[in-house]
Amino acid sequence: MTVTFNHTIIATKDRNASAAFYRELFELPEAPSWGPFANVLLDEGVLLQFAEPPVDIQMQHYAFLVDDELFARCLARIEERGITYWADPHMQREGETNTEHGGRGFYFFDTAGHAIEIITRPYL
Repeated sequence: MTVTFNHTIIATKDRNASAAFYRELFELPEAPSWGPFANVLLDEGVLLQFAEPPVDIQMQHYAFLVDDELFARCLARIEERGITYWADPHMQREGETNTEHGGRGFYFFDTAGHAIEIITRPYL
């Protein structure tokens, strides 16, 4: 059997708002949710499961690989919402995108405070 990524649980203060944010950002349909999770279904059956844990939320980093067309639409949505973004993970180049690794990329914080990276080319 090959190894593939199946799901991750992302801590948030409002699971439904976080799931809605990602569905809108990535143009995804509603996904079945159950128990304490609001789910977002990505390609290949990968689930993002948003939950509201009874603990302080620690910032995590999540990177998403998208095609050039979706990248442009994602960036436009971030700009429309007035969300600050950077070309670099050190937050030195505000309002810019990068062209590293042969593609484009940018960083921002989602509604739960997680560091999100959107890229058009994988690093490897």
